[in-house]
Order: sequence, then C-alpha cells, then structure tokens
Amino acid sequence: MRSLTYYYSGSNYNPEQMELIKDLCRQKGLLFVDQNIDGDPLLEQRFGAKNPVVLVGPYRISPPFTLTEVEVAVNAALERNDREPGIPGRHDRFRMTRSEKFAFWFSKSYVWVISTILFLFLAFSFLPPILMKAGNTNLASGFYGFYRLLCHQLFYRSFFIGGEQIIYPRELAHLQGHLTYEQVVGKQAEDLLFARNFQGNEKLGYKVALCQRDVAIYFALGLSGVFFEITRRRAKPFPWYVWIIFAVIPIGIDGFSQLPGLSQSWPLWLPARESTPFLRIITGMLFGFITGWYVFPLMEESMKEVRFQLGRKKQISLRAESKR
Repeated sequence: MRSLTYYYSGSNYNPEQMELIKDLCRQKGLLFVDQNIDGDPLLEQRFGAKNPVVLVGPYRISPPFTLTEVEVAVNAALERNDREPGIPGRHDRFRMTRSEKFAFWFSKSYVWVISTILFLFLAFSFLPPILMKAGNTNLASGFYGFYRLLCHQLFYRSFFIGGEQIIYPRELAHLQGHLTYEQVVGKQAEDLLFARNFQGNEKLGYKVALCQRDVAIYFALGLSGVFFEITRRRAKPFPWYVWIIFAVIPIGIDGFSQLPGLSQSWPLWLPARESTPFLRIITGMLFGFITGWYVFPLMEESMKEVRFQLGRKKQISLRAESKR
C-alpha cells in the first residue's frame, strides 16, 4: 500500500517534522496520512508512551528518528511494493472491500453480537412451552427437535411453564415440597428415552427446550460479555487453572456424579445421586461466566490487531477519497 501514516499526540505534536515527512511523501508519490491518537483507546495504548510514530509498509519508525531514517524506510517499502501485483498509484488500491468493512465492524462489535446471539438462543428455548400452551404443537415440536441436538432435555432436569410446578425433580434428589417426576408421570427415571421425549401436558405444563444447567450456562455466557463490554474490554483473562478449578471441576463433579443414578449397570459401590436445580444453576452460572471471562479477553487481543490494521486502512481510504 503506497502510503505513510504519521501517528502523534497533542503533547508531542511537531509540525515542522510533519511537514518534512509530508514533503518526502510528495517526492516519493506516497499518500500521507496524519492521525491524532488522542481520544482513541486503541491508538493511545499502542503509541501513547512514545510518539510520534511513522508506519510505512511493514516498517515502524519510533522516536527519536531523523528524516534520513524515514526516507530509508520509505525506499524499502516502495521496493517491496513494486514487487507486488497491481498498478501503483491507483486509488482503488486504497479502498476497503466489503469483507474488510464487515471485519472492521465485527472487530468493534463482536462482544455485543455474541452476547445478543446467546441471549436470543436462550430466549427462544422458552418459546416451545408457550407455543404448546397456545396449541401450535407442530412449530413447538420443531423447536424442541432443534434444541434436542444440543441438550438432553430430560424431563426431571428441566424448567416448566404453565403447569403446577416449575420443576419436577426425581425422588432421588430429595427435594421437599415438590411433586416428583415419578409421582406425576408414573415412570422410572432410568427410562431416558421417555424422559427426554415427554414434553409435558396441560396439567403439568410444558418444559423449556434447554435443561436447567444449560439455561444457566447460556445466560452467564451472555452476561459475561455484557460485563466485559461495560469494563471497556480492559479486563484480563482468568488464568487457565482458575478456569479449571472454579468452572470445569464443579460442573464436572455435579454432572458426572449423577451417572450412576441413571442406570443399574453401574457398579454397586458407586452411590446413586441426583443433583438439584440449585446446584445445576450455580455450577452452570460459574462455568458460563468464568468461561466467558476467560475467552472474551483472549478474543480481544486478536480483535485489537484487526481493528488497528483495518482502522489504518480506513483512514488511508478516506484520505485517498478526499484527494480524488
């Protein structure tokens, strides 16, 4: 790209130096772009400690530097540019493509995009029981079928809408004050196919298309994105061992310890156990929130580079258009 970008802050503004570099660009046929970094968090983070900074091609020149050093870098960049395919000097070489515009937008908005998708995905899982109550069973069954690809949908581990209770736990969970799955259905919990496919009825209500733990996970994942955005993406990722200890291990213990209670084929010395909605929500929230706080900062490191490179090209494109 036949251009030179000059980054500076108000406190280090050097108009004489800028004019000399601008004259050099005119002599070499380069598009000169000057950009004040004040007020731009990304540019302040990159160049705030030491500026002005010159970027030309792949070369970065940091202060203190002389005009001769800038000219050497310009000549090297032009030599590299001449070896690339294309017609030097054409304005359309500065234009951002549609894919680049989308990538630039996504790099700035990805947290909200991902969080919105998570919240919508969660919200739509509450739609099937509402549709069942409204008599639209075909559409509800389609939603149940889609979410079944991602969740076990076991009756006694799901929330319910429009019935006597919002949960119907197994007898093995020992929850007082609730009708149990065995009492209302008359089936044993080990019949997993029935527990998965039975959606409910008018008396019991209809189950949400995601299980209790998945509801908590997706909600907490979306919530972590909101909090990450509120902190202006300055949060650092949790260390991997924190994620393992506080996110993976609790949900793993609570989930896998239920397996012996689902089949009589397990060794007798393994105790049969059923978790409670409270534990599923707590472990799901921990897993979702800590996973989000672990992943979003890592994504941000990559997105910063995308924003910088495409933001630079956008400024060059705008400057090139203004000179046409």
